[in-house]
Amino acid sequence: MADPAEIKGVSACVFDAYGTLFDVHAAVGAVRAEIGPEADRLSQLWRQKQLEYTWLRSLMHAHLDFQQVTADGLDFALEATGLLDRADLRAKLLDLYMRLDCYPEVPETLARLKRAGFSTAILSNGAPAMLESAVANAGLADRLDAVLSIEAVGIFKPDPRTYQLACDRLGLAPEAICFLSSNAWDVAGAAHFGFQTVWINRFAHPRERLPGAPRAVIETLDELPGLVGA
Repeated sequence: MADPAEIKGVSACVFDAYGTLFDVHAAVGAVRAEIGPEADRLSQLWRQKQLEYTWLRSLMHAHLDFQQVTADGLDFALEATGLLDRADLRAKLLDLYMRLDCYPEVPETLARLKRAGFSTAILSNGAPAMLESAVANAGLADRLDAVLSIEAVGIFKPDPRTYQLACDRLGLAPEAICFLSSNAWDVAGAAHFGFQTVWINRFAHPRERLPGAPRAVIETLDELPGLVGA
């Protein structure tokens, strides 16, 4: 891994949303007792299929927004865990996904970056309504300069057109942006595009075998300001 001191010359920190700022397992966690012993499997399958469907739909040129993809992934997971007949549970989980908890270090990390003069933004697969709801629920609106959805280009990450959205909105070259994601495949795509990247490896996952390596790997976002000199 590169020396963190090499993360220099950046003017903006741009964050993936789901799994990076917001806990994707918080929805199931909120109703764990109601779901029972299949709760963890349901949450993992839901996330897995949600991501798989974004990649597959991009390859198929069959785009649907992330809200529908999220619902489709949940339906697969509910059927796989024998809970497909629980319409009440389905509705509750989809509502909870619109207002996921952010990780505890997120608000202060964003505030510290802003105080140091960095621009901050979200660049996410999320549909605009989903992102607006999550940001408002977490009270992050005043800590972000932009909230960008891939719906502006109609294809999911890691297509290069999605990363270009941040350059266009912030008026910066790729190398002036530090991009952060908990998803190693997203970090690879962003690094391959030209961003300086940091992988938030919250769960000690192995590295991906893909082009595009992160400049640094951290476990939580409160390590970020020190890396970029904030």
